[in-house]
Amino acid sequence: MGLIGNLGLIGGISTVFTSNPFAELSASISPAVMQTYVVVMAILVAGGTLLEMMHKKSATYFFDNWRNSKKKAKQQVGAGEMVSIAVRTAVVDVMTSGEFCNMRRRIAHLLTMYGFVIYVVTAAIMVFAYPTPTTPAPANLATLWYIGALMVCLGGYWFWFFIRVDVAAEGSSPFRFVRADLFIVSLVLSVTFGLVWAFVQTAGNTAWANMFLALYLIATTVLFGSVPWSKFSHMFFKPAAALEKRIAEANGTRSNLPAPADAPKIYASVVKHSHHY
Repeated sequence: MGLIGNLGLIGGISTVFTSNPFAELSASISPAVMQTYVVVMAILVAGGTLLEMMHKKSATYFFDNWRNSKKKAKQQVGAGEMVSIAVRTAVVDVMTSGEFCNMRRRIAHLLTMYGFVIYVVTAAIMVFAYPTPTTPAPANLATLWYIGALMVCLGGYWFWFFIRVDVAAEGSSPFRFVRADLFIVSLVLSVTFGLVWAFVQTAGNTAWANMFLALYLIATTVLFGSVPWSKFSHMFFKPAAALEKRIAEANGTRSNLPAPADAPKIYASVVKHSHHY
């Protein structure tokens, strides 16, 4: 290819990772339409989460357990300890996904989670704050969008093909799909189609760009519109469940479960306290 050709290729790739794909899209689709679509997707997530809460009575179950735990508490949890438990829950269970004992699965989950957050936040900023080429987005913002998307693909495909229990342990085909897989499949497909669309659009191939844009919108709509039937809403429930579990351990109820045999010291004070009853 030659030195000049290589430099041109590198320059082209660099341009892709610093360009706002949504600003380029504004030449054919009004920014108001893009912004409306983002708002509708946010409403679908909020509405779908509330619908699932009402259907499965998740909130009722959570608060009932909370009240029962307080009534049956074998020792009181003070305000200071409550704050400490909340901080540990946020750091260990939410920010570092401490519930996963398998390190490969934890890393894949963290890549997907943080990548998705970066990807969604930067997309929203570009769509609302920098919707056209007349308001150019900072190059770092577009780069973060691509990095977030690539993190989702890395974590998502790694999990799907190599870490899933039914594939890694049970020998099922990696292409086997059940309803429980709806979230992860629609997520990785949405992000993958988004990346391909952005690359093709920057390359100037209108026909391919339109096709991948359509696939991107379909997969994204399925992702955000299928909340009541997928595991999307688990990201909102899991922190609350982790907090409730830690409080139940601290007050001695442990959700009516016996103390683990491998960590008796954690509950020594609770057992000693319970001897007074």
